[in-house]
Amino acid sequence: MEADALLPGEPTMTDTEGCTLCDLPLSGAAVENDAGEQFCCRGCRGVYETVGDGEVSGDADPEGSSAEIDEGDVDTPEGYETTFLRVDGMHCSTCETFIEARGRETDGVGSVDASYITDTVRIDHDPETVDEDGLREGLTGLGYRAYARGDPLGERRAEDEILMRLVVGVVFGMMVMLQYVALIYPTYFENGLYYSPDVAEFLGEMLAGTSASYFYLMVGLLTSIVLFYTGGPILKGAYVSLRTRQPNMDLLVALAATSAWAYSTLAIFLGGDHIYYDVSVGIILVVTGGSYYENEIKQRATEKLADLTKAQVDEAERYVDGSTETVPVADLAAGERVLVREGERVPVDGHVAEGEGTVDEAVVTGESLPVPKRAGDEVVGGSLIQDGSLVVEVGESATSSVDRITDAVWDLQSANHGIQQLADRLATVFVPVVLVLAVVVGAVHVALGAGIAATLLVALTVLIVSCPCALGLATPLAIASSVREALERGIVVFDETIFERLRDVDVVVFDKTGTLTTGEMRVVDATGDEGSFERAALLETRSSHPIAAAIASEYGDRSVAPDGGLVDASETDSETEHGSDGGDASAEGAGTDRVTEFESYATGVGGVVDGTDVLVGHPDLFVEQGWSIPDRFEAVVDEAHEGGNVPVVVGEDGASVGVVVVGDDPREGWKEAIERLDTGGVEVALLTGDDERAAAAFGEHPGVDHVFAGVPPEAKAETVRRLGAGKRTVMVGDGTNDAPALATADLGIALGSGTALAADAADVAIVTDDLGSLETVFDLAEATNARVRQNIGWALCYNAVAIPLAVSGLINPLFAAAAMATSSILVVTNSARPLLDD
Repeated sequence: MEADALLPGEPTMTDTEGCTLCDLPLSGAAVENDAGEQFCCRGCRGVYETVGDGEVSGDADPEGSSAEIDEGDVDTPEGYETTFLRVDGMHCSTCETFIEARGRETDGVGSVDASYITDTVRIDHDPETVDEDGLREGLTGLGYRAYARGDPLGERRAEDEILMRLVVGVVFGMMVMLQYVALIYPTYFENGLYYSPDVAEFLGEMLAGTSASYFYLMVGLLTSIVLFYTGGPILKGAYVSLRTRQPNMDLLVALAATSAWAYSTLAIFLGGDHIYYDVSVGIILVVTGGSYYENEIKQRATEKLADLTKAQVDEAERYVDGSTETVPVADLAAGERVLVREGERVPVDGHVAEGEGTVDEAVVTGESLPVPKRAGDEVVGGSLIQDGSLVVEVGESATSSVDRITDAVWDLQSANHGIQQLADRLATVFVPVVLVLAVVVGAVHVALGAGIAATLLVALTVLIVSCPCALGLATPLAIASSVREALERGIVVFDETIFERLRDVDVVVFDKTGTLTTGEMRVVDATGDEGSFERAALLETRSSHPIAAAIASEYGDRSVAPDGGLVDASETDSETEHGSDGGDASAEGAGTDRVTEFESYATGVGGVVDGTDVLVGHPDLFVEQGWSIPDRFEAVVDEAHEGGNVPVVVGEDGASVGVVVVGDDPREGWKEAIERLDTGGVEVALLTGDDERAAAAFGEHPGVDHVFAGVPPEAKAETVRRLGAGKRTVMVGDGTNDAPALATADLGIALGSGTALAADAADVAIVTDDLGSLETVFDLAEATNARVRQNIGWALCYNAVAIPLAVSGLINPLFAAAAMATSSILVVTNSARPLLDD
């Protein structure tokens, strides 16, 4: 279909105002629509004309849709700075509310946005009043730990603490349970089923004397370690839920565990012999173990993507009077110059002061083809120098486009508040009902003449049976099972909440380069003499440009090594260096004696091969050098452009003799993936930074509803937001330029070959780069949601039976604990079943 970016009329203008869609500054490429609204590029105008302002009424907005996301668009007071922190310990929407309230209590803090989904907190603050250290201190405590995002030591400490809590709980919990199994449980059986009647009677007498109090106190001390240290995060969650008046599962679990502990401790001092510390230990260890298992599975999944590439640069080579010094990027000032060599990334935005080279800007702009740069051209921070070297003059902002995209992603993540999980939503109703029920049952027993001890025992039983471990395990075990099963299928899940918040998908938005295509260049067609192409390949082996590598691979017997050097299949390795400034270089190298002269240009290469002058490159290079291009080859060039490919003209002795067409292949299975979505009634959109010609071939697919071409990264996020008005959206991408859009969508899916920032912004990554796995992600989400509901159903069935028995006084806490263990086993067994059939 025709790209939505292709609109009639091309008025251009420059203004100090920002783009109507993405707020980027307007430049010479700015355009306006018939209504006089201004846009930074044709791509933004095309998006706006198609989806409008994206506003939607509250009634039309489904729960969890991307239209609810604020995008972090907060007006920062003048003089305030924005700081992003990672906060460990947040695991529900209640934590978000508490952290935001706690952050606002710090002097000098304006606004605070927290997201437990991404563990991200955005804080607008006065740097004169409070610095980053003060912000971290203000948010750290009560089981929360704040530290700078990306700090590996902070992440390692958090993981170590979780493991330590569980290990301590298991060790001391085993000590407690050993006492129960060996000494306490036998006193409950006087029929010889456990020990002989004489032994049981002896143990009963021993535990009824004065010395028994010291024994029970010792058990109580061990239990206290499990409850208050291992169960610390649960108690913290319960406290936070009370502070924010949002009951959650932590409060329900804490009620049961602390009630059993408090009753048992009181019973010791009152001389009672019904001690239920085992209930406290069991509840804490089972729930903590389930949470740890879930975290361990997720950690194992994220380690699969540890080798993702990074586009941010920490240091730069400052260039002064012909010499360089390594300095932090943060120390660079506007007007200074930096040297960027072949294979390095440009540290900050600026313009080329000296040199020529080829720059890959795909990580920032999404443009699939490298761009030639020479003195006066603008370059963006994060782009990669593929050929040549440049001296770059630092721009006014002295910042990188990649850094700005990163900030945009963190903005979106901090504003992406999580939804309440199903178990927590149940707890908001369940907790008050249980408390009222326990009080009513206790009052009735007192009214009927029961003693204080008997009344407390019945009330305790109600609290214990009302908080089955099964309810606490229902969600984490089902999610851990789904994360593990996804990993086995080459899918890494970063945000487990997708399994509850992602139900029906309305819109799927695809990036093009590296997502629907492989992003790797190859020869797709050629017109001309094969012998000429072979001679061209000999020259192209000396260039590290990906198009040169494709031609050399197709027509030569050598390829380009990762460092840009030459690799000969039959002779020993040798490198031939050449400048990128148009100077000559020696042609002496292994297997290159056929090349007697070589010259590199910004848009191609030239030289003498077998005594013949050879020129290979962009058609504009032939115009610059005065070489002719016959009409039949001009037609091939035009056809290649229309297909979104790159025409490389090959010439000998002053005239072109052929055209090699190079392009990146469509990814295998892309048509089938879109067809399945279209069959399921899902709206499909293509969103790319490439021009409309490169996107046209994909737009012709009948399942593609919209094509937005030439869209900058900042506008991609806004496009997804507007497409998601009243709908649930999925964004599929791979590059840093896709990261804001991935963070904006209800579900962001990054391909495993993409950048680290794309993975950081996404909820899911497909390690295998198989687009067929998209359907698997949706199926897993649906199956996991069903499994969570099954598990909660088991837990509620247990409650439906156990609570009436507890109210009537027919069971005591010991049998309640046994029934709770049975229901937990059912949940564990159900969670262990495969979610999807192979």
